[in-house]
Amino acid sequence: MDTPSIVYEDAHLILCVKPAGYLSEEGGSLSMPRWLAGYETEKGRRPEIYVCHRLDQAAGGLMVYARRKEAAGRLTAAMGERQVTKEYLAVCKGRIAEKEGTLNDLLFRDAARNKTFVVKRPRKGVREASLSYTVLEETAELTLVKVRLHTGRTHQIRVQFASRGLPLLGDGRYGGGTDSRCPL
Repeated sequence: MDTPSIVYEDAHLILCVKPAGYLSEEGGSLSMPRWLAGYETEKGRRPEIYVCHRLDQAAGGLMVYARRKEAAGRLTAAMGERQVTKEYLAVCKGRIAEKEGTLNDLLFRDAARNKTFVVKRPRKGVREASLSYTVLEETAELTLVKVRLHTGRTHQIRVQFASRGLPLLGDGRYGGGTDSRCPL
């Protein structure tokens, strides 16, 4: 398994690469906050790490953590006000007819089952979800897409594509199987 790496740091934040398999928040031995606390301790600094956003455990990517409570508040607010752009690469099983587009859905999060569902009508616990995508490459069976989130819902990318018969490669929870080897 890959290990995390630091891309940028200053007195207020740490920008790092979270490998697939690590939790983005506290919760286990392979968590980014725990790894970052060790990094800070190793550098002789007090380990004060604040989580400002999340990334699914199975996903890897660039993440930002705050070193100060005030910075965490400002960064979290900026994300909530959509001042921070969140882009992802995903491999879908199947081919997407439209080379770019926007997906708008209503999502219901079932916390007891740790699963999110696309639903047809608003009700308690249902939230709007929106993302745009661009097809970057495709084979006969797979499509690589760049995704830009407009909202940040739990499992949003996974659910929105899976609901259209395009589960993410290796995503067993939403129909993508368990093999994540990608020939793209």
